Amino acid sequence: METVVTDPVVGLVLEGRYRLEERLARGGMSTVYAATDLRLHRTVAVKVMAEHLAHDPAFVDRFTREARATAMLSHVNVVSVSDQGSDQGLVYLVMELVRGRTLRDLLQARGRLTVAEAFAVLEPVLAGLTAAHRAGIVHRDIKPENVLISTDGQVKVADFGLARAVAGTGQTSHTGGVLIGTVAYLSPEQLERGRSDARSDVYAAGVMLYELLTGHPPYAGDTPLAVAYQHVHHDVPVPSVEVPTVPWQVDELVTRTTRRDPAARPLDAGAFLAELADLRADLGLARVPVPTGLPADNPATLRPTNRPTAPRPRQPSAPGRRSGEPHTEVLGGPVERGRGTTVLPGMGAGPTTAVGSARPGIGPRPPVVRPGVPPHIRRRRAQLGIAVVLLLAVTIGAIGWWLGVGRWTEVPDLLSKDQDTAVGLLQEAGLDPVLAEEQFSETVPLGAVITADPAAGEAIRGSDVELVVSKGPERFAVDPALAGQPADAVLAQLQTQFPDLAFSTVEAYSDEVGEGDVIRFDPVPGTELKRGDTVTVVVSSGRAPVAVPNVVGQSPDAAESNLEQLGFTVERATGRSADVATGAVMAVSPGPGAGEQPYGSRVTITVSEGLPQVAVPDVTGKNREEAIATLEEAGLEAEVTQFFGNQVLRQTPGAGEVVDLGSSVTILVTFG
Repeated sequence: METVVTDPVVGLVLEGRYRLEERLARGGMSTVYAATDLRLHRTVAVKVMAEHLAHDPAFVDRFTREARATAMLSHVNVVSVSDQGSDQGLVYLVMELVRGRTLRDLLQARGRLTVAEAFAVLEPVLAGLTAAHRAGIVHRDIKPENVLISTDGQVKVADFGLARAVAGTGQTSHTGGVLIGTVAYLSPEQLERGRSDARSDVYAAGVMLYELLTGHPPYAGDTPLAVAYQHVHHDVPVPSVEVPTVPWQVDELVTRTTRRDPAARPLDAGAFLAELADLRADLGLARVPVPTGLPADNPATLRPTNRPTAPRPRQPSAPGRRSGEPHTEVLGGPVERGRGTTVLPGMGAGPTTAVGSARPGIGPRPPVVRPGVPPHIRRRRAQLGIAVVLLLAVTIGAIGWWLGVGRWTEVPDLLSKDQDTAVGLLQEAGLDPVLAEEQFSETVPLGAVITADPAAGEAIRGSDVELVVSKGPERFAVDPALAGQPADAVLAQLQTQFPDLAFSTVEAYSDEVGEGDVIRFDPVPGTELKRGDTVTVVVSSGRAPVAVPNVVGQSPDAAESNLEQLGFTVERATGRSADVATGAVMAVSPGPGAGEQPYGSRVTITVSEGLPQVAVPDVTGKNREEAIATLEEAGLEAEVTQFFGNQVLRQTPGAGEVVDLGSSVTILVTFG
């Protein structure tokens, strides 16, 4: 009866969010599970660090570094990482789930790929690596196991666990004397000095191209150190040796990308990708779908007949794994060559036989003359002894020359020379150029060398010379799209984006831009600004104030229309006027003499309803002259009807009645 072993981690919910559903893959350092994101209701992949490594700060740091390195990238050909943390004693990171298989699985199923298929796989791998290199990240572990192919043929680069950001030297290095990586794909500089840059990823990708075309890596051996020795001391063979149908141009590409000298390789994955595109065009190579290894993917090629056409010498493999199967190795340190250091076990040239070798304090051993040996044999042995002595003398002289003079070379004057010229001069001098982080310069043109370390003078051949290349003058430019946006938000964004610029604000009226929004910038957006320059932000204080026009005497509708066109809000009132006709505007408030008023403020117009009205005074009982004077004082006219006498007997209209100003009042004057 078969025993089913359950994974105790399956079913756990990490951080109350990620429920582990199914174990997908397991390695020596981590296990990958399919999980459900309970918050967003989606399926993700969760990589959980092996329990025995969770308490090792170095490996936890590597896990965290993978999350940070991949989170910096947003590219269709890079597996995205969305979260990282630890819970219930498990250190984990959350990744995009890619349903499909690894490139290693595809190669095991197919044996090898055609040239067109190899290009179809490698192009998206290089596109993803280009995004990483442009972001200053070196992957350091490119291999088929870290290339995922989805069921729909999408290719993604995964596992940035060994990735490091390129520091000021332009290279990354191992720490603690331990070199981690898959030996079958490690570059010579990683093995020798533990240092890597984008060209190390180019080397690994070139090795992978060889494997895609032949079905196996270029080197195999009993131990990882034996494989590493071949990387350091031998050039990668061309794939056409085993697959004669591979064009010679593809052989040359494999050779260029896997040169032992990193300076002779393409600068980064983007340069490799450009060469691959040029070669595709030169060969007239048609684009084919990315092979997925599924039955629908060209079933005829799934048969074992697609194995390498030329047999490969069998080499002993390490116990416990299949021969030639690459896997991540932990080496004791970088492999040295040519520096007088001890060669690691398994890496040496092997025992040699010494003929007439010199011993301390003893001269060369003379040839032994045995009785009965023919004279011509004795002469030959004597000549051989003399040759050995001469060879030793030349060797000792060469070593003395090397230690005294030969190992030294002159560092050329590189300041203000363009980068390619500087690299060429260093290589001619036997030095290794290292490109540090580029810097801005007001005096050194773009692409030229600002500093070299060490500077001009003597240096040991093979040593590094760090070059700082100019990015040209440092300039800043304000985005024109910020005009019209709220001034507070714009200022906060600019001060964060350009901390080396100064900003000031002034207000101005605007009929088009709302109050509090940005009208314009001075200098205008797009102007190249230097560090310390001041940008003035012109902020709208709304529309300009407007003078109230004189609309007295106009009809109410005309006056209201004229005022509204100027932006005023109009209200109407009524009144009486002796000077303005009934129905016309008799007054406006505030008036024209009140000065300019804010745009949109309220203006009141008063419409005349006719003449003013007054109450008729009581003049009965007064004499004729007093009565007339009283009525005229009230603004009325007196019409007198007089009989005998001089006293007002009655009046019409009567006292207290309200009449229009200037109306006539009839008074009857008679005897009192």
